[in-house]
Amino acid sequence: MVGDAANGEQTYAVTTPSIARTRVYKHHHLDSTRWDHIAFRDDDIVITTPYKCGTTWTQAIVGGLLHGPETMVDRDMSPWIDARFWGPIEPIAAAAEANQSRRFFKSHLALDGMVWDDRVKYVVVGRDSRDVFMSLMNHYANYGDVALGVLNDDPAFAPIPRFDGDAHGLWANWIGRGCFDWEEDGWPFWSHHHHLSTWWTVRDEPNVHLVHYSDLSAAPAAEIRRLTDFLGIDATDDTIAAVAAATQIDAMRERLVEAETASGGPGGGLFTGGVAAFIYKGTNGRWRDVLSPDELAQYDARATRLDPAFRRWLERGSEALLLDAQT
Repeated sequence: MVGDAANGEQTYAVTTPSIARTRVYKHHHLDSTRWDHIAFRDDDIVITTPYKCGTTWTQAIVGGLLHGPETMVDRDMSPWIDARFWGPIEPIAAAAEANQSRRFFKSHLALDGMVWDDRVKYVVVGRDSRDVFMSLMNHYANYGDVALGVLNDDPAFAPIPRFDGDAHGLWANWIGRGCFDWEEDGWPFWSHHHHLSTWWTVRDEPNVHLVHYSDLSAAPAAEIRRLTDFLGIDATDDTIAAVAAATQIDAMRERLVEAETASGGPGGGLFTGGVAAFIYKGTNGRWRDVLSPDELAQYDARATRLDPAFRRWLERGSEALLLDAQT
């Protein structure tokens, strides 16, 4: 840590990780080069997660801390920069540049595709891989014609197929096939394991903060307090309790459905069923009733190749970190 003697401020000297931005991600969903258009500021926040790990939840929490518990976070307030299908990046970047409040961006990029900046606070959210799959399957099943049309509008990229309803066929591809040459799994999206394993390597950097979905579910107020401390947000216990209540899954779904209904309903949206389908159950453990012993053995074979401490964190959250610290 280094200090500014003139004003007493303290900043961290962080060495750029060697793997940061060493690959380009481009396919039906992602385009990592869109970050070239974003000029970072000292207090920027990037919420970087794989899909279905609590991205929208974490955005809602940060939005609630910065702008009030009932804040409705939308794509303008917290833009997903690496979303290829969101239209030209120039107006999105211009709007971000014009934003005078503290900015918080969304990303689904692994560290090897993401811009690293010492001034940025990176919030990384993880979840058990098997729970991710169950949530992803529901998400994917609700891709309608609008979503598939937008995602498959560029013949330069292999199209994402329509989900055929076969959970076991999807699992076989998702656990055993990658979309990018450097991934082992994740098809037809991208690798949950690769994404989080790259950020795991920088978990001890002072501008990186790990959040686990299970911890956030079990003790939201405590996890929100950890997040406020990391982001340097001054929040009272009452504020944190209010944000925790407002961002509970059912409460978020209700507010978003009300807003969707007021705007005419989900008819023109990306997802069949609209917001109610996008923010689904939010529960863990449903894979036990779906995945067979052979499929769980496939997961185990893949997970065995991960850093053992990283695997324990994926499956158990902070409990694993505490146990590791005691041994």
